[in-house]
Amino acid sequence: MKLTFYGHGTFLIEAGGRKILFDPFFTGNPVAKDVNLDNITADYIFVTHGHGDHTGDVVNMAQRTGAVCVGSAEVANWLNKNGVEKVHGMNHGGFIPFDFGKVKGVNAIHSSSFGDGAYAGNPMGFVFNTAEGDFYVSGDTALTMDMQLVPLWAKLTFSVFPIGSNYTMDVQDAIHASDFVKCNTVVGVHYNTWPPIAIDTKKAIADFGKAGKTLLLPAVGGTIEL
Repeated sequence: MKLTFYGHGTFLIEAGGRKILFDPFFTGNPVAKDVNLDNITADYIFVTHGHGDHTGDVVNMAQRTGAVCVGSAEVANWLNKNGVEKVHGMNHGGFIPFDFGKVKGVNAIHSSSFGDGAYAGNPMGFVFNTAEGDFYVSGDTALTMDMQLVPLWAKLTFSVFPIGSNYTMDVQDAIHASDFVKCNTVVGVHYNTWPPIAIDTKKAIADFGKAGKTLLLPAVGGTIEL
């Protein structure tokens, strides 16, 4: 599998022969100013919650790429109202089949609203089962005991966790989260976009190393193999 990082909480995973884009936020994202949107294609767009730094470009990216957008029922309805026709609304529950594998919506401890303050449904993480491997995208979340359920559903190749603190888990909580989900390879997101979520990346990598784990922090626009 491949992962391309676009800054903040936006990244694309290639798995099961499909390109899956998460939480597209380019406009107004200071670390993504050099990303060329015309070079990004996607078959699916998964949206973890309604905040603007995770939905800012979902409508235009969906319309440009023709991707199927997946998120809470409230996010799906909002997308429909904003001109996106190909949507799949879901919520926490059982696995849902897609042509690249299957996905389960899981708990995330966060808030979720649209820019006008309207309710955007439950924030979510996603557990993916694919023929190439399983992975977990936590979305914006605090550390939660619910993460201990993830190994019931997946033998993870990697996990994607926020590490910037202030709004989400910090590095130490992400290390605990990797214990909960039984996955020692973590891709860090949601850090160093703005001062409140600035971290010492060298220390973060070292802290994961001391715990016997690997923290991967790809450059913006960079692609890594997983």
